[in-house]
Amino acid sequence: MIDISSSEEHDFSTRARDNQARLTATLRHCYDFVVCRAGASGSVVARRLAENPEVQVLLLEAGGSDEAEAVLDPALWPTNLGSERDWSFQAEPNPHLNGRQLPLSMGKGLGGGSSINVMVWARGHRSDWDLFAEEAGDASWGYDNVLDIYRRIENWQGAPDPQYRGRGGPVWVEPAADPSPIAHALLDAAGEIGIPSFAHPNGRMMEGQGGAAISDMLVRDGRRHSLYRAYLRPWLDCPNLTVLTGALVHRVVFDGRRAVGVKFLHAGQVTTVGASFEIVLSLGAIQTPKVLMHSGIGDSAELGRHGIPVLQHLAGVGRNFQDHVSFGCTWESAEPIAPRSSGSEATLYWKSRPDLDAPDLLFCQVEFPVPSDRTAARGVPAHGWTMFAGLAQPASRGRLRLQSADPSATMAVEADFLSDPADMTTTRACVALCRALGNAPAFRPFVRGEAMPGDLKGDALDLYIRDAAVTYWHQSCTAKMERDAMSVVDATLKVYGVDGLRVADGSVMPRVTTGNTQAPCAIIGERAAEMIQKEHGL
Repeated sequence: MIDISSSEEHDFSTRARDNQARLTATLRHCYDFVVCRAGASGSVVARRLAENPEVQVLLLEAGGSDEAEAVLDPALWPTNLGSERDWSFQAEPNPHLNGRQLPLSMGKGLGGGSSINVMVWARGHRSDWDLFAEEAGDASWGYDNVLDIYRRIENWQGAPDPQYRGRGGPVWVEPAADPSPIAHALLDAAGEIGIPSFAHPNGRMMEGQGGAAISDMLVRDGRRHSLYRAYLRPWLDCPNLTVLTGALVHRVVFDGRRAVGVKFLHAGQVTTVGASFEIVLSLGAIQTPKVLMHSGIGDSAELGRHGIPVLQHLAGVGRNFQDHVSFGCTWESAEPIAPRSSGSEATLYWKSRPDLDAPDLLFCQVEFPVPSDRTAARGVPAHGWTMFAGLAQPASRGRLRLQSADPSATMAVEADFLSDPADMTTTRACVALCRALGNAPAFRPFVRGEAMPGDLKGDALDLYIRDAAVTYWHQSCTAKMERDAMSVVDATLKVYGVDGLRVADGSVMPRVTTGNTQAPCAIIGERAAEMIQKEHGL
């Protein structure tokens, strides 16, 4: 018997491949829109614009295909870190982390981070979106409108919850399938210390003080369902969408103060392509500020150090860098328990202080040991699990600096994790809560004992924290959407002071959202496309 679905998939793949081969063989001199990077936001923007058959869209992606088992098999996500699918950025040495340099992974290829991450779908807290609306001066960024968008774009596979979840959208979201017993133990442990559990983590749980739940995942039929696969891949056979991989964006080209094209490197040649309507930068929180700076948009002193002519002074380009920082606490298993799916199936958000009305701590259970480069020396159990917990709302802020006028040179990332003393206070509370959870009665059938940190106090605890700190790879906020002197884009994501240029990625967040960032980046892409379509009558 012929498998119709397999036959249809094969036919589509052939059409899409042949169509893209034709479209990329001879690029047009000019497109209506040029979108830079096929990540969590760029994939959304390009798809939504290309839904109008009269609009010609070019999508430039520096990386390559997502057709790799390391991408598609949820269990293999760690193998992408440090691979050709990772930009492999590195932060500068940080005195607040005992001089350590942390790797800052970011997806490179179709799907961007959504093709190499842990596949968790976390919408952010009500307070995040209401803050965005307040800072932007636009109520449509607020939680109520964003909730409507989430319901529209989801294809929710869990128990029906029409108040919060949608069906029929492009994004296949399902609860982690057949979770590990230690995932359920985390929910039981949370209840033992007074933290409520919820049917899913993307509804009522993220409107108040937080709670615990089995994670929502972008996994379909046991395979990764990245935002590229959700939005963009189904459109690859369309004649008005050109997706060019291996295309490294150098800078935006201007005619006066209007963006009219993009200069990029492809197949060893520097090429310029025009945009008759707009250019959208969706390059992420490190590459977007870099391209802005090389285009003459940024702090005039920073540009002047490298002889880059200033087109628009915007002091906030590359400032306000934020990320979620984690401090792994690990337990040794009584008996080996093999990780399931992605190895991260339960999540928890809670408060470091009772007086807070929203969570400031983020917990993702990982079903294997996750030491840092330093804490590995303390002894890692052969079998165990990690409470990958950290700061959902860090107070510390970093910045990016150019190291050269050469667009191929890397940026200096001064992440400055734990530079604000408030973060150390919050982290101590975070570690204490980790230990209370992991040592709760619910885990006793599954663990032999706590491997690290143990009952550390004072300077010994602070040393552990600084040695244990790693990042969730949620880099954001370096081209923020606000109305102050350090803002880079307005409420419509247009870059201040120039025309024809928008930013749509995690860099526009005024503050990092509470939780994993790919779902909020999808919202940023949806909002950008909606505003572009409205302005140009598409």
